[in-house]
Amino acid sequence: MKLDGLVPLYKSMKTQGIDRYRLEYKCGKAIFDVFFFIDDSPYLLLFGVKGGSFSFELKVENGFVIDHKLDNDTYRKLCEVLGLEYDPEKPFSPWSFFSEFNGKVPNSAFSNQKVKPQDVAPYKSVAEEQNKIYFVGWRDNYKWGTTVQQANLDKTKELLGARAYIRCKEKNISSCWTDQKDQAIEVSLP
Repeated sequence: MKLDGLVPLYKSMKTQGIDRYRLEYKCGKAIFDVFFFIDDSPYLLLFGVKGGSFSFELKVENGFVIDHKLDNDTYRKLCEVLGLEYDPEKPFSPWSFFSEFNGKVPNSAFSNQKVKPQDVAPYKSVAEEQNKIYFVGWRDNYKWGTTVQQANLDKTKELLGARAYIRCKEKNISSCWTDQKDQAIEVSLP
């Protein structure tokens, strides 16, 4: 299935240098934070139910094509959060869900919708210090005679993206985090 609604948004993001973007999508009884990540290949859509504990990801392949088929668990949970009752005469169609989403994608990216690590954290699973989701800086491990840990690299990739992950891995740099919102700083790559 082609999500051609993503094309103008993608172009706007590229023009503004935005790699990760968040938009809101209302469907049924659910409100989703939808993240469009273009900092890796294939691109990625992350759907997360606001105030809930359900999220799922879709790869966005060349030509803005997705596989609209969902595994059984994701399908069941999506039906549940949408508030749907099972109807054998009219089963829920993921194609319709994504088609409706496609029609609601904005044409332009707005800089106030750039994604912060703490925006993504509720919808991603990170092993390292799960409560620390606010970015506070970088640590040059060469200066300390240490090596960046894989768990930190994984957290960096999930919350900051592929470019940050690659840079940290190549330069032996760790991302640093806190659980104090007021200490968070703007992310700029090392």
